Amino acid sequence: MVEKTKGDSPRISRRSLLKGLSGGVLTTGLISVAELPGQRTNVRSEDGAEIYGPGPVPLTLNINGREHKAELEPRVTLLNALRNHLDLTGSKLVCDRGTCGGCTVLLDGMPITSCMMLAIDAVGKEIQTIEGLAQGDALHPVQRAFIEHDALQCGFCTSGMIMSAKALLDRNPNPTLDEVKAAVSGNLCRCGTYPKVFEAVLAAAKK
Repeated sequence: MVEKTKGDSPRISRRSLLKGLSGGVLTTGLISVAELPGQRTNVRSEDGAEIYGPGPVPLTLNINGREHKAELEPRVTLLNALRNHLDLTGSKLVCDRGTCGGCTVLLDGMPITSCMMLAIDAVGKEIQTIEGLAQGDALHPVQRAFIEHDALQCGFCTSGMIMSAKALLDRNPNPTLDEVKAAVSGNLCRCGTYPKVFEAVLAAAKK
């Protein structure tokens, strides 16, 4: 609604401005893409493009060598999908800002903070979590080394530390101390167990 001021110049009312803005936000808030992995919804925009969300869409995630199917809203993070939808709780929700490394998983072999990635963006990728390291009762060498060198206290950072360390040893089986420090530099340990972590990673490298 356009109102008239005393001098007869038009003025847009606050109500009409908010109504116009809300309509624009609703239109642009829908995710419309030509191609996206996973099954599509049956919803289409006026120009015929397929729309994802805001409701759940079926996704398949390849985690620790197995396919996991779930119906998730496009806004769900990979960490949220792992913990709250697939019952893989080894990756920890700590800062939820990508700064502490507690949620680190491997994506196609590279360490990433899963709280900063949408689950829908991980479709078609190889995801490895802390649950996928042990072979039955046999722990991964990095896991064993963390136990043997007492490289953990409260444990909230431990899974992320181990995943970052594994990624390092996969690409560099004989790292220096400085390379180990760099590899886990994105993993925050509030208990201060860094010296023991460095010892554990170097010991795992020898094995």
